[in-house]
Amino acid sequence: MEEGGKERPFRLLILYASQTGNAMDAAERVGREAERIGCPSSVVSMDGFDASCLVHERMVIFIVSTTGQGDPPDAMKVFWRYLLQKNLTRQWLEQVRYAVFGLGDSGYQKYNFAAKKLDKRLKDLGARPIIERGLGDDQHPSGYEGALDPWLSSLWNDLSQTNPEIFPTGSVKLDHDTRILGTPKFEIVYHNLHLFQESYSCTSDFRYSAKVIERACSMSPAKFRNDEYRPHYFLQMVKNDRLTRLGSDRDVRHFEFEALSSGLEYQVGDVLEVLPGQDPASVDAFIQRCNLNPDAYITVQPNRSEKQPSDPSTNAMGEPVRLRAFIALTMDVSSASPRRYFFEASEFFFAGAEHEKEKLLYFASPEGRDDLYQYNQKERRTVLEVLEDFPSVQMPFEWLVQLIPPLRTRAFSISSSPLAHPNQVHLTVSIVSWKTPLKRKRCGLCSTWLANLDPHDSKVHIPAWIHRGALPPPPPSLPLILVGPGTGCAPFRAYVEERAVQSVSENTAPILFFFGCRNEGIDFLYRDFWLSHAQNHGVLSEEKDGGFFVAFSRDQPQKIYVQHKMKQESGRIWSLLNAGASIYTAGSSTKMPADVTSFFEDIISQEGGVPKDSAARFLSKLERAGRYNVEAWS
Repeated sequence: MEEGGKERPFRLLILYASQTGNAMDAAERVGREAERIGCPSSVVSMDGFDASCLVHERMVIFIVSTTGQGDPPDAMKVFWRYLLQKNLTRQWLEQVRYAVFGLGDSGYQKYNFAAKKLDKRLKDLGARPIIERGLGDDQHPSGYEGALDPWLSSLWNDLSQTNPEIFPTGSVKLDHDTRILGTPKFEIVYHNLHLFQESYSCTSDFRYSAKVIERACSMSPAKFRNDEYRPHYFLQMVKNDRLTRLGSDRDVRHFEFEALSSGLEYQVGDVLEVLPGQDPASVDAFIQRCNLNPDAYITVQPNRSEKQPSDPSTNAMGEPVRLRAFIALTMDVSSASPRRYFFEASEFFFAGAEHEKEKLLYFASPEGRDDLYQYNQKERRTVLEVLEDFPSVQMPFEWLVQLIPPLRTRAFSISSSPLAHPNQVHLTVSIVSWKTPLKRKRCGLCSTWLANLDPHDSKVHIPAWIHRGALPPPPPSLPLILVGPGTGCAPFRAYVEERAVQSVSENTAPILFFFGCRNEGIDFLYRDFWLSHAQNHGVLSEEKDGGFFVAFSRDQPQKIYVQHKMKQESGRIWSLLNAGASIYTAGSSTKMPADVTSFFEDIISQEGGVPKDSAARFLSKLERAGRYNVEAWS
């Protein structure tokens, strides 16, 4: 009840926690469909909702993505900590009905873990599910929408049967011919050009550059980390070396950077986030295609109906930025594919081409979902390419700002030790490229941009942030078992460098490192580095009770992987575990983490003389104690 005894008007609360924007898109779609069938709704990010108020809600839909190794998105962390409080009773949410939809990737070992944990905790607190949780999978032929479409249909049907009074129209049948666009969430304010001078450029004035980036990113609909719009550092590339043999189908690079703006501070295991540069020609082509003035100065702010009391933009308008700088720094026009709602909204802005309107309507319909996925995501068509395919579409800039995927930072494991390389940071990066089903070559935005940078060009300054990674920095006295095939070796290069510096002045614990690649002569990354530390009393040498074990999977008829090398050294692994060692695993998210975990269970079972389920519990105990750490990426 509200103050004065008045009952709060019903609303369907839709809470989302998004890391890359997909969960936000899905949540907004739920809100749009609720609006179409007359159900009052409110779409709110979890970090903008007070979890203590959840008890006052009647019906809540949760849309949650999973990141990393089963981690909740940043926007969910405070909300989740509140739900875990021990003083919350099993009846706390007994008046609340809810539904959970998760977005994940079944290639990861902890698939949709955040959604599964949230669903269980809500039940533990007394909330009652409207329908069974839905789990979207990036591996599905239609992406997460392959599960979202039928889940939403079931949600509306179940709600209409159990609570028909919340649907004023008396029907939950969505009429896809009745289209509602509404108003954009953001407004663009244009300012007098003569009030401003220098536009954003890569100059030696880092404070100015940082200020422009901070202003642009703070106005972007996709917020970065809280209060971290300003780069921690500006870096200059000083080395760009290819690690794989020239002519091979894999291009892996070793990059070295020096900090220009201030002294670098980080630990081994940390992550470097880079804001990539977009192709200037693509940015200019987008501006021209959309009939925009690149030299206009703008501010972007939420519409009045979208503003929250805590939103700084409700109090003061930020300083303007040049329109071209805003696009280049915040809107991914040259690499990301637009999402489904982009096509739905585009239909409202067609300029008379009937065939384009029909195709857009079809793509936005349930019947066209699979064809849209093939045209858009599978081909990885960019926003610019889609707009060029539909030349009659003239979308206002405030809608473009809302609908174009944001330009996001890319995160890389740091492969250097600050003790070995003061004021430098190194990365080991696979340059991403692939062929689409239509045989069109596509390249990863950030990795390709980095690969094309010239270390001798002092004019390119890279905005960067440093954050804590999934792998904690180990003390010198901690024995280590490292497993890092391919570019998974990146953080372990830093660990070995650090341990080597520490060993000069103090006793250090042994390291066993298991590395894998395809061919010794093609992609044996950092070959001389590993071998030098495995010899002459190095930290990976037998004299130091360490070891370096490499598996070349394609150099013989029968494939050999790191797991086979681990099995050969099972006795040493078990001995080191009993001596208090920690396990660190890094690499591809597909099957590697699960396979490595299974092999560790086999080793513990065999060497410890216990059943496999007991070995699994032993490994889980290590994980809870912080002695089993995994960093994986897709």
